[in-house]
Amino acid sequence: MNDTTGPFFLFILALLIVFGISSSSKINLGFRYIGLPPMRREYKDILRSYCRFYRELSAEKKSEFEKRVQYFIKSKIFIPRGFDQVTGEMKVLISATAIQLTYGFPNVYLKHFKRILIYPDNYYSTINKLYHQGEVNPLNKIIVLSWKSFMRGMIEDQDGVNLGLHEMAHAIRLENMIRNSEYNFFDQSVLAHWEELAREEIQKLQSDSLSIFRKYGGTSEEEFFAVAVENYFERPDLFKQYHPSLFDTLSKLLNQNV
Repeated sequence: MNDTTGPFFLFILALLIVFGISSSSKINLGFRYIGLPPMRREYKDILRSYCRFYRELSAEKKSEFEKRVQYFIKSKIFIPRGFDQVTGEMKVLISATAIQLTYGFPNVYLKHFKRILIYPDNYYSTINKLYHQGEVNPLNKIIVLSWKSFMRGMIEDQDGVNLGLHEMAHAIRLENMIRNSEYNFFDQSVLAHWEELAREEIQKLQSDSLSIFRKYGGTSEEEFFAVAVENYFERPDLFKQYHPSLFDTLSKLLNQNV
């Protein structure tokens, strides 16, 4: 999605891993819900309107999802760029996208990324002098999104293109490598198998072989992961039919079963 996850940021990530604070303990989630009010009805309506993942949950799991969304909102700073303010709808839908992706990891809230910047449309990146729809910046601890592109992904939810999922996929992959209390939540053996299968699919994309994934996924392993995540949630049946082993491995990696 024209984001900045190239060599410079991989270098920065290496520094974060080396100098980050390590913690092998996993904090129990329950205490985080203390003091959280019930989600407002209009926010539940927003989730029902735009979040297919939420709609398909049982009543009990919907309640859990709502709490996790509220905690994610509470834990982040949402910053408008070109807007007067960040609306409740923006906070709820962006947070729901993050929780959808981290649903299999109840203790993971993308802790490293403190701020979420929201632009009305594509924006100019001063880092690589290009216009972007979104990016994940581990150095500045930010996730950046174009609201127009984000909402297009929410509305057109079966085409395998979803900016929110794409950028949150970059964030979760990075979060897994950064040493903090959320470090190393991916199963390492499953991750190794995923990377092996991913490299094979990237080669297909680079050689113009037929694939359900768009060619941008052949740019790098990071971009392929993000593109695969989009398809996993938006076109799971097609993904599974196309490459059952790749689909099942991603399910295990995310600790989910869509």
